Amino acid sequence: MARLDLRKKLSILADAAKYDASCSSSGTSKRDSVGGRGIGSTEGMGICHAYTPDGRCVSLLKILLTNFCIYDCAYCINRASSNVERARFSVDEVVDLTLNFYRRNYIEGLFLSSGVIRNSDYTMEQLVLAAKTLREVHDFRGYIHLKLIPEADPKLVEMAGLYADRLSANIELPRDEALARLAPQKDVAVIKKAMGQVRLGVEAAKPGKRDKIKPPKFAPGGQSTQLIVGADGAPDTEILDRSASLYGGYGLRRVYYSAFSPIPDASSVLPLSKPPLMREHRLYQADWLMRFYGFSAPEIGEGTAGGMLDLAVDPKLAWALNRREQFPVDVNRAPREMLLRVPGLGVKAVDRIVSVRRYRTLRLEDVGRLTRSVDKVRPWITALDWTPGGLTDAADLRARVATGAPQQLSLF
Repeated sequence: MARLDLRKKLSILADAAKYDASCSSSGTSKRDSVGGRGIGSTEGMGICHAYTPDGRCVSLLKILLTNFCIYDCAYCINRASSNVERARFSVDEVVDLTLNFYRRNYIEGLFLSSGVIRNSDYTMEQLVLAAKTLREVHDFRGYIHLKLIPEADPKLVEMAGLYADRLSANIELPRDEALARLAPQKDVAVIKKAMGQVRLGVEAAKPGKRDKIKPPKFAPGGQSTQLIVGADGAPDTEILDRSASLYGGYGLRRVYYSAFSPIPDASSVLPLSKPPLMREHRLYQADWLMRFYGFSAPEIGEGTAGGMLDLAVDPKLAWALNRREQFPVDVNRAPREMLLRVPGLGVKAVDRIVSVRRYRTLRLEDVGRLTRSVDKVRPWITALDWTPGGLTDAADLRARVATGAPQQLSLF
C-alpha cells in the first residue's frame, strides 16, 4: 500500500472513530498549565465535542490509532473483512497531532481508540505509550480518554489508568448471546473483567481520611461504555436493565447509546435498516432518569408496549401519565423524591423549590420563576393559589402535553 500523508491518515482515522459514542470529558480532576509549567488544560473553553454535566462544551481530538483490525465483528465498519481504506498512525504522529492541535486552540484533549493489530497486548501497549509520551515527555495536562483492549494484559490496563483521565471498554451489544454470535472473537466475561479491574483501580486511588500519602491517581474521570441500539433485537427495557447492571456493578460514569447504522457489505444477520434516532434519544433520557432522578429501570419500563419506550413523549412524562393516581403533588409539602418525578421539573429546580419553601409558601408564580417551563408543570402540581382540578385526569392530557419538538431532559 502506498504511504499516506498525515492529512490523509487524519481524514481516514478521524472518520473511523466517529462510530464510538463513549466519548466524554466530564468528571476528571482539574489540571492546567498556569505558571508556565506543562502543556494543556482540562478546564478551558475551546473536531469532536463532548458536553459535561454542567453544560460545558469540550473539544477533543477523536481518532483511532489504526482502523486495521484482526477481529471480524459483523457490526463494525473496521472489521477484518470490511472493504474500507486503511491507515495507521505512529505513536509519534498521535503525540504531534495532539500537541499541535492544542497549541492552535482546536482541542482540549484526546480520545484515542484503535482496531486490534498483531494482538491485544501490542495494541494496548501502543495506546498506553502515546498517553505516556504526552504526560511524561511533554507534560501534557489536557484530558486523555483511552479505549481499553479488554483482552490485553491487566498490567497494561493498570498503566492506562495512570495516564488517562477516563477509560472505556465497550460492551457493544445488550445481549451476551448476540455478542458471541456477531463478534465471536470477543468474550463478554473478559470485557467485564477489565471493567472490574478499572473499578478497583479507581476505588483504590481514593484517599482515605487517615492517609498521609495520597495514592497515585487512576482514571479520575472513571470509565464508560457503549451499547449499540437496534443491532440485536433487544428491546429498550432490556437495554436499560443492562445499563442499570453496569452502573451498579462497575461504577460507570456513563453508558452511551449508539443507534445501529447499516454498514457497507453488511452481514445478512444484521438489520437492513437503522432504528429511528428518536429511540436513541429516549434511551438517553431514560438513562438520565436513572442517574439523576431516582428512577429504576423497571419503573421506566412500566406500561411500555413490547418493551419499547414511547417515541411520542419522554419517559418521565410517560411514567407520569401511567401513574396519574400519584398526582397532583403539593410543591409545598411533597418530598424531594416525589418532586423529581413531576414532568417539567429538573433536579436544580426541585432543589430550589425545597430550599425556598422553608421560608415561604410557594404560589404557581413562584414555581414559574424556579423552573423553565411552568406550563408543563401545571397538570401535575398544587400550590398555594393553584390546583389543576380535573386537568390531571383529563382524557386528552397526553395530547396536550405531547405537542411540540422533543427536548432533552434537563438538570435545571
